[in-house]
Amino acid sequence: MARALVNVPKAAKQGEVVEIKAMIAHPMETGYRVSPNGSNIPRDIIRRFACTYSGEEVFSADLFPAVSANPFIAFTLIATTSGTIEFTWTDDAGTAQTASAMITVS
Repeated sequence: MARALVNVPKAAKQGEVVEIKAMIAHPMETGYRVSPNGSNIPRDIIRRFACTYSGEEVFSADLFPAVSANPFIAFTLIATTSGTIEFTWTDDAGTAQTASAMITVS
């Protein structure tokens, strides 16, 4: 299972553009590498990353084998209301994990 470090401003003014950052600790194994014993290392990548703000999807990305290990994703959004920013990522096995952070808008 992957872990994530998320960076969301604790507070923002209404209408302010804020930068959101997430780094997911994940090997992003392509399935093309060979282990020391000569067998292929099985593919294990994050396929989709999505972010919701107060329940509405504001950012999503489909990831592919060319993405490096521990992917770092950064994007901006406009702070409209106080609420939860939730991050969800889904891997090859269909397992979804989430992380969240609160933002207070004044």
